[in-house]
Amino acid sequence: MNALELLEQSQVMPVMVIQDITTAVDLARALIQGGVRTLEITLRSEHALDAIRLISQEVPDALVGAGTVRTPAQFEAAIEAGAAFCVSPGLTPSLARSAHQFGVPFLPGIATASESMFAADQGFSVQKLFPAEAVGGVGLLKALYGPLPDIVFCPTGGINATNARQYLALPNVKCVGGSWLTPEAAVAEKRWDVIAALAREACT
Repeated sequence: MNALELLEQSQVMPVMVIQDITTAVDLARALIQGGVRTLEITLRSEHALDAIRLISQEVPDALVGAGTVRTPAQFEAAIEAGAAFCVSPGLTPSLARSAHQFGVPFLPGIATASESMFAADQGFSVQKLFPAEAVGGVGLLKALYGPLPDIVFCPTGGINATNARQYLALPNVKCVGGSWLTPEAAVAEKRWDVIAALAREACT
């Protein structure tokens, strides 16, 4: 599977920070029940790698990947844990080398036309616009489509149930990322019905 095919699996990619490892598998199952298959576990918690490992082993329908990957060491650790893809807030030459080395879909973060061109030059024409709302959001993506029509984006950062449709209507957006599908209170209370409903709503 390449990066474009990855984005085509689900039009919304939940950005998940796992604070309680006992919730990881049930959370993944609730999202899948709602129709969301591609899951990004950010490396911003101590349980992230264990969550990737558990979900990849116990939820075969999930495509689980690692987010906030900033170094080659993190990239390698994520792959060893079972990550099917990696996402980064930016792009460095060493991360580009890791992505080519491991051969999994990789979404590098970009915020400008120059960064997008650099990422494409490194072989990554499917990119993450981050932080989307802060750097121009829908307006920026419309502007980028003219000179860079071959670049496809998964915008993340400030996207929610209210504005997600505006992004998904753009020709250069295949998927959006966001944390609104996994609200902290619902996860803490293990309200999997709420999570499944949010996922279902995002997919319709």
